[in-house]
Amino acid sequence: METKGYTQDGTVDLRGRPVLASKTGKWKACAFLLGYEAFERMAFYGIASNLVNYLTTQLHEDTVSSIRNVNIWSGSVWITPILGAFIADTYMGRFWTFTVSSLIYVMGMIMLTTSVSLKSLKPTCRQGVCNKASTLQVVFFYTSLYTIAIGAGGTKPNISTFGADQFDDFNPHEKKLKASFFNWWMFSSFLGALVATLGLVYIQENLGWGLGYGIPAVGLLFSLFVFYFGTPMYRHKVKKTKSPAWDLIQVPVAAFQNRKLQLPINPSQLHEHEPQDYISSGKRQVYYTPIFRFLDKAAVKDGSSSSAPCTITQVEGTKLVLGMLLIWLVTLIPSTIWAQINTLFVKQGTTMDRSIGSSFQIPAASLGSFVTLSMLISVPLYDRHFVPFMRQRTGNPRGITLLQRLGIGFVIQIIAIAIAYAVEVRRLHVIRVHQITGPKEIVPMNIFFLLPQYVLLGIADVFNAIGLLEFFYDQSPEDMQSLGTTFFTSGIGIGNFLNSFLVTMVDKITSRGNNISWIGDNLNDSHLDYYYGFLLVISTLNLGAFLWASSKYVYKRETKEVNEGCIEMDSKALEKYPIGLQV
Repeated sequence: METKGYTQDGTVDLRGRPVLASKTGKWKACAFLLGYEAFERMAFYGIASNLVNYLTTQLHEDTVSSIRNVNIWSGSVWITPILGAFIADTYMGRFWTFTVSSLIYVMGMIMLTTSVSLKSLKPTCRQGVCNKASTLQVVFFYTSLYTIAIGAGGTKPNISTFGADQFDDFNPHEKKLKASFFNWWMFSSFLGALVATLGLVYIQENLGWGLGYGIPAVGLLFSLFVFYFGTPMYRHKVKKTKSPAWDLIQVPVAAFQNRKLQLPINPSQLHEHEPQDYISSGKRQVYYTPIFRFLDKAAVKDGSSSSAPCTITQVEGTKLVLGMLLIWLVTLIPSTIWAQINTLFVKQGTTMDRSIGSSFQIPAASLGSFVTLSMLISVPLYDRHFVPFMRQRTGNPRGITLLQRLGIGFVIQIIAIAIAYAVEVRRLHVIRVHQITGPKEIVPMNIFFLLPQYVLLGIADVFNAIGLLEFFYDQSPEDMQSLGTTFFTSGIGIGNFLNSFLVTMVDKITSRGNNISWIGDNLNDSHLDYYYGFLLVISTLNLGAFLWASSKYVYKRETKEVNEGCIEMDSKALEKYPIGLQV
């Protein structure tokens, strides 16, 4: 409720005092957060984009090992947010969890820069040939990487949700502004990634790895000053339950204990607090949905009592998480496709003609900048043109539903991997024509043949990456939105782990006996086209699984207070469309 210009959603400042709507939050607060995100993504992609080349050229790891290690590290960066989100939602809150974690992140960046700069911590090289790294050098290098992963675990799930918290859902104007937040949040992320793939990758390969890692380390430290400069403008959500994640355990346990009780015919007979209780507490009531009905028994009233172990709102919160888990499972294969950008696509590019003019060679990893460029162009087009165009035809504030957005992205991604397969078939044809056999021989085929697959994956991410982040934030139970966004990050993490597993197993299976591995150290004598064909098949099958999961998904339905003593259904409910892909 709005009182004397204060926010209606109960947000407070860092000291716990109510905040004025006119002086806090909205885009003026988010500007500082967007600045941080751009620098942080520059740091992350400054490492991830070219890490496979550092491992093979400086630490002398073979192709499969380097891809596996890049995927495991990238996966860890995206998996650790589960712990960071749990700590934020249950104990420390988003702001303080981010604060502690960001310091760990910076420490990891400083360690990594030191690792590639000091002679005692990096392999010695003579005439471009490096000695094998010592145990100490390898341990310090990977300790630095995983320190960054731990820091990212606390920053990644909390900074984006903290940004979304700057908009008051009870204020119609701010709620409309919030609809564009994740588009522009990812835009700033893409901007940082562009600087990394265009500038930092070149610096690493031509001016030195120390400078290439040192610049993003300084940039990340600067971004923290930018973030804390905006502290007086930030809004902080008040935690309304002691341990929101506890419901995920309590509801199934209560349902099992009540398994012998009969479910009432009318769901209104299930246990629920009065609407006024939610108004006075500032919490939101979630309406009943006829899915996962076995959990409804947690809200069945015992004959000897007028209450039950759980309310409908608690049960529905658990149902939401189960529904999101179903969608999450069908995002793992698309995340595996995304993992190719910083691994096999880069190694593929190193075998091709990378010359521009007579003296300049484009770093293979820099082609990843076209993923970012296509994103940067597509986000404004999507937000300013596609959404208003579709809104007029569907009546949906977002233009299309969140799951429709994901589906479009997955289709574009399948087209991209089909093109990657076709280009690799062409590359192998050129190799046969010119009788190329050596691993370091350059294939007379321009690296820009890879451009379409990069561009299409960038366009696909405007639909599925941004869509996934918004979907998991929007559909999460109210007090678990940091934890909810880890569905997005963990999906990317598991996708990296899955790619590492697939690469390792494919290499072992296809290299049995005297057979040539599909993914050998010598890509000029391998069958990368077979692997891309394999990814194309499983991506197509996964699209079918996604369509099935979407048809079963029911969007969240909750109420919000609009006037004193009155409540209304939140507009994002879309309850009259139980099938996820509709409207």
